[in-house]
Amino acid sequence: MSSAQPLLQPYKMHDLALANRVVMAPLTRSRARNGDLLPTDLHVEYYAQRASAGLIISEGVWISRDAVGWHDVPGLYTDEQVARWKRVTDAVHRAGGVIFAQLWHTGSASHPDFFDGRPPLAPSAVNPALLSPTPSGRRPTVKPLAMSAQDVRRTIADYAAAARNAMAAGFDGVQLQAGFNYLIGQFLNARTNVRTDLYGGSIENRARFLFEVIEAVGQFVDLRRVGVKAGPAWAEAGEFVSGPEALTESEYVLGRLSDYGLSHLLLMGMMADAAGGPLEDMAGDGMFRHFRKVYRGTVIANVGFDRSRGNAVLADGLADLVAYGQPFIANPDLPARFAAHAPLAEPKRELVYGPDAAGYTDYPSLEA
Repeated sequence: MSSAQPLLQPYKMHDLALANRVVMAPLTRSRARNGDLLPTDLHVEYYAQRASAGLIISEGVWISRDAVGWHDVPGLYTDEQVARWKRVTDAVHRAGGVIFAQLWHTGSASHPDFFDGRPPLAPSAVNPALLSPTPSGRRPTVKPLAMSAQDVRRTIADYAAAARNAMAAGFDGVQLQAGFNYLIGQFLNARTNVRTDLYGGSIENRARFLFEVIEAVGQFVDLRRVGVKAGPAWAEAGEFVSGPEALTESEYVLGRLSDYGLSHLLLMGMMADAAGGPLEDMAGDGMFRHFRKVYRGTVIANVGFDRSRGNAVLADGLADLVAYGQPFIANPDLPARFAAHAPLAEPKRELVYGPDAAGYTDYPSLEA
């Protein structure tokens, strides 16, 4: 009976054959505790343990030194980082898995602590009023430096270079982090993007950065292997509070994404209380029901899913795959647990962000 679960059915994502529809969502775990932000033996073991997912999307990885904005996260912009990631992807492939690299730039969500006191780069000199996870704890963000036209061009090139590095490192594809309150989201957000050039003003201009990044990445990676994480769901904090334009602007962006023939759209459900706000109807499965009609391609649903709800959203045709974050932390063989209708282990919250194997690679499999 378990094999009849929609979550456990195979899926063809363009030219990639996925063993099931259970996706491991990108999860920041802060285990790159070295000065060069290199993946370590712990990363190799961690991802290989979770290779039974139909698709693994890696933790966000830095596209450049300027992109850094979270402590102890690995990068993908040096030759040594590429070589270390190759060990990770080789281990996942030996275990029968498929893995994409999520390309990440935090923009104004970063902090001067990461840059020897220099403010981070962002679309505009607007403090996003957030907290940045620095090595010394969460610290309030500051007013960033507005990116020059040259900075914008260089950053687009950095995304392309990171995508090229991902292929050299053996990843099966890449995903662009265009959600939440990070750099691409800052360009999309009218509160954090007050530019007056081609990248500011109308939503068409504010979305230009995202589409130019996709086109630049497409020079090195077949767009059928490029996914995007995007949507109107923000953390509803600081300068990232949804206004009345949130839905129509997201419809424009996600509709345009359909034209690229991408690997997938990872669409997040609401993480904050939407009651009384402009996204009230997006609560629950409303997000997936609405945007299923907007984005023409593979949709990965994310946020708040258990086995039952995951099977239901697939059965109802609201998504093609379902991404699980927290459940994969403590359940490395999550598809097997779904197949067995087994209870799920709970993650040790105090160990989510490090520093070592405890709470990272020491969760047993169901068989064990």
